[in-house]
Parts: sequence; structure tokens; C-alpha cells
Amino acid sequence: MIVAVGRLKAGPERELCARYIDRTVKGARALGLSGPDTVEIGESAARRPDDRMAEEGAAILAALPEGAAVIALDPRGVQISSEEIAEDMAARRDRGTRALALLIGGADGLSPAVRARADKLLAFGRATFPHQLVRVMLAEQLYRATTILAGHPYHKG
Repeated sequence: MIVAVGRLKAGPERELCARYIDRTVKGARALGLSGPDTVEIGESAARRPDDRMAEEGAAILAALPEGAAVIALDPRGVQISSEEIAEDMAARRDRGTRALALLIGGADGLSPAVRARADKLLAFGRATFPHQLVRVMLAEQLYRATTILAGHPYHKG
């Protein structure tokens, strides 16, 4: 499950994200995985950044399935390879994890409560990316993880 603050508007980012998610769903079934579903959280209209993060954070936490493993995208997180993402997903599946939630915060980032709830903080490098591209990059990495686990040559390209 991808839980993201903000909505992807119609356009190339939405189409590309949908394409990768569709490919992931098809490949995941054979690997004993499901999803990813996407939950879009509305952006807070609060004036102060801390209040926006708190409101968005409460909505993110409310959207999580009970017992879900949580990976939050955060610039303070660890940088891992595509292979490590695939290995982590497979290990969680093999341990019987019923749901994996990947979180993308709003423009102000993730609230301290969300970061505290996360089992892992993951960074796509130190650069700052637009949220629309982060969604596409995450969807692509999920697809890439399924191809790695399936031994498909997509990963080598």
C-alpha cells in the first residue's frame, strides 16, 4: 500500500505511476504478494507547517492497516539499493507480514508521530524531488522489486 499526501493530477506522472502499479500487481501475485493499493491523503490547509504535518500525519496513521509494517520515505532515512528493497519485501512476506505501507509525506514532510511509527525510514538520495516524481519513483521501485524477486531481466536494464 502506498499512502501519500496529495493527489496526482491527470497527466504523465499519473499515467506512469498507474502503469508501474499495474505491472507490480500482475507480477506480485506469482510471488505471494499483493497490491499496491494507493491511498491519497488530502493536504492540510493549516497555516503553520507543524500543524500541517500533524494533521496530515494523523490522517496517514489512520489509513494504516492494523499490524502493517511501515516504511516512510524521508530524507533522513537510509539509502538502499533496489536489490535491498526486494530483499526487504521478500523477508517481510516470509515472516508473515500481512501488509506493507509505504508513506510519502506532504510538502512539509512527515510528522514526528509518523516517523516514530515507521519501522524503517528510506531516502531516495539527498536531493529534493517533487512529490509527483517521488510517487512515480516509488511505484517503479516496487515494480523493479517484483522483477528482481522473479528473476526477470527488466532489472538488468
